[in-house]
Amino acid sequence: MNFLKDRVFILFVFKFLFVFAICYYGTIGIIGLTVPGGYYSSFIHHYFDYVSWIRNSLLYGSKAVMTIFGFDTYVVAGHNLRIVNGRGIRIEYVCVGYGVMSVWIALVVASAGTLKKKLFWVIFGLLFIWLLNITRLCLLLVATNKGWPMPLGWDHHTWFNIFAYLFVVIFMLMFNRSSDSIVKTKTEKV
Repeated sequence: MNFLKDRVFILFVFKFLFVFAICYYGTIGIIGLTVPGGYYSSFIHHYFDYVSWIRNSLLYGSKAVMTIFGFDTYVVAGHNLRIVNGRGIRIEYVCVGYGVMSVWIALVVASAGTLKKKLFWVIFGLLFIWLLNITRLCLLLVATNKGWPMPLGWDHHTWFNIFAYLFVVIFMLMFNRSSDSIVKTKTEKV
């Protein structure tokens, strides 16, 4: 229980939970304010609906990748991606990966490092999570059309989370290793 007395660890946990709560629950709040009905806000919907922006980038990014691999696809109603004369997938708000993105942002912000380094790693990690999500959506679209079952019977969200959090751990180790090299370089100069 010595780690509970470590002020650096306690500060890290506090910052992580604070930033995670803002990112995760703030995203849920934005979704609630941008979906017509309930607490809908046309102002928020028009200017701050970043979740729909992410969803659209996933839709059209997946469409582009599918085109590169020779599949003729089209977007329907702003949240479906279909293969011409085939089946499609529906991308809901929970599919954009805001949970894992929130964890990533919170881990980087709560960790030690310069603002420039944190900004680089946040952007790098978010871009990688986005690319991983596009890969998932493309594989899901092909699997849906070919009738392939999900490995081990797990759904695609579970597989995405396994791979996404695995990469979060790997990237945090890389982030921390680069922080250690910065600290060592600074202490060696002193």
